[in-house]
This record gives sequence, C-alpha cells and structure tokens, in this order.
Amino acid sequence: MKRKGVRYPQTIKEWPEEERPRERLVKWGAGTLSETQLLAIILGTGDHASGLSAVDLARLLLGHFETLRGIDAASITELCAVKGIGLAKATQVKAALELGRRLLAAGEGPQPQFRSSQDVFTYYHPLFVNVKQEIFKCILLDSKNRFLKEVTVSEGSLTASLVHPREVFKPAIRESAAAVIFVHNHPSGDPTPSKEDLEMTRRLVQVGEIIGIRVLDHIIVGDGRYVSFADQGLL
Repeated sequence: MKRKGVRYPQTIKEWPEEERPRERLVKWGAGTLSETQLLAIILGTGDHASGLSAVDLARLLLGHFETLRGIDAASITELCAVKGIGLAKATQVKAALELGRRLLAAGEGPQPQFRSSQDVFTYYHPLFVNVKQEIFKCILLDSKNRFLKEVTVSEGSLTASLVHPREVFKPAIRESAAAVIFVHNHPSGDPTPSKEDLEMTRRLVQVGEIIGIRVLDHIIVGDGRYVSFADQGLL
C-alpha cells in the first residue's frame, strides 16, 4: 500500500521492510495480505525489462482479469498477453490456483456436515468454479446421514453409460453407506436439469431402493446457483 506523498522505488527490496509482501507474511501471517500481495509472492520477481515490480505485475493481472476467478479462468496464452507475464510466471500462478482447488477437494480436517441442499452447494461450488467438464460425485453417508466419503464417479459429458448404477453404488456398498447424495456441475452455469439428468437420476433412485441405499438428493451446481432434486420434488 502506498503512503500519500511517498514515491516507492521499483524494486521491492528497496521498500520499507514492513511493506514487503514476504516479510509481512512471515511476521503477520498470510491472512493479513491482500490478493495483490499474495499474487506478488507467487510471481516471485518483477519484470526487469519494463521495470515493474512483482506487486506491479500482480496489480496488472487483477486489473486485467478483475478477480482471482477471472485469472483462474484465463488460459496460459491469455495470462502471457499481460505485460511482464511470461510463461514461467503464468504457470506459477496456474499451479498455485490448482493447489488451492485440490486442497479444498482433499477435504482434510473436520468432515463436512450436510444438513441441507444449501450446505452441499456451499461446499462444492468453489470446487466447480471454472471447471470446463461435467464431474459427477457421490457423497457417501452413514445411517445418521454423517459424511463417510466422497467418490468421483465420472468426468466428462454425463451419459447413462458413464454414470452406471454399478459404478455409482459399488463404493457405497464397499463402505457400507446407508445413503448417498449425488452432486454434479453444469459448466454452462445453468443448473436446470436436462432430460438426461432426470432419466439418470430416476434410474439411480430405483436401483438404490432395490439394494437398500437411500438417495437423499441430487444437486446440480451452476454459476452461483443450484437445483436440488429433493427440494424440487424430483426424486
């Protein structure tokens, strides 16, 4: 952050120590840094040719793509089109964002609790942001509807052949799950169920009834919104 009337040198090493992103992170923790400062640390160095510091480059990226989500959605080519961002810096940014996504997907720490369709959406929406293909997940629950495990059943265009009851319920049977919740994304951003979604869900519910595993819900995640089959009376 620039102080009024103070002109900062181009090189971050010349900044007052308390203003340098790395030093601030070490002293105060990553949570105290702005998105610009965190990006600057990921970028590592500035661009000597243009005289821009790492913070300057971070500001350019955020200014061009508006948000971290915009940066995440951009291709390597689009990132490299920003002044001072070469292939190395573009891949560093992409790698850092992917690590964040995988950390969320790992589900380490306290297990999620799903008491409503909103809980499921809140948990899974960040994982599906900017994902370009459909991903079908099955959440396994015990007899008290507590989280046991999450299984990715299919990635790609969802069809009856890809989301086959055998593949969906095999892990549920193996883990002795009493109930399941299905969740998948629509990359278009529109969570409205397709004819295929309705037919596939109906088939899975029927198989679940036969083998004694309850299907509690099927939630389709879109861009900032979702559709719950249970809430809509579609199960």
